[in-house]
Amino acid sequence: MIYYLLAFIGLVATWYFNLKYLSGGGGLEPDQFFGSAFANYLTSAITVDVYLSALVFSIWTFFESKNGNGPKPWLFIVMCFAIGLAIAFPLYLARKASGSRTVF
Repeated sequence: MIYYLLAFIGLVATWYFNLKYLSGGGGLEPDQFFGSAFANYLTSAITVDVYLSALVFSIWTFFESKNGNGPKPWLFIVMCFAIGLAIAFPLYLARKASGSRTVF
């Protein structure tokens, strides 16, 4: 299914840069991480855009599940903030398209 392919592309494309950041001395401590994420106006705009999109995704998946229209959201929400929206969103859509209420 196309959603699984998009999730794989999202994983590879985003984590290529995450690993370059980490191997270049970047860290996950809040000061260092958010300092890099908000280093200039462009990265600040991208960071705010992605985090707001992730928040909307989280709220949407929660209410879709509550209304019986989608899979249980918690793994997708955690995945969204821990791994990436580019992976969590297509995986969620794949599960929703399959009609399953379970995560996997």
